Amino acid sequence: MAIKKVWIEDGCTACGLCVDVSPEVFDMPDDEAVVKEGADFNAHADAIKEAAEDCPVEVIQYEED
Repeated sequence: MAIKKVWIEDGCTACGLCVDVSPEVFDMPDDEAVVKEGADFNAHADAIKEAAEDCPVEVIQYEED
C-alpha cells in the first residue's frame, strides 16, 4: 500500500530517532520533529513505518491508500 500522508502528533520529545531512520522525510529544526514538505513518502515507506513503530512516544502517524 502507498503512504499518502505522514504527520506528527503533539508530544514529540525531540529524541531524533525519526531523523536518524529517515532524514529524507523527517527534520528537527527546533524542539520537535517535522515532516519535510515535498518528501516522497512512497520512496521511503519502509523507513517511515520503522520510525513510527520505534517512536518512543508513538506520535508519528501515517495513512495508507
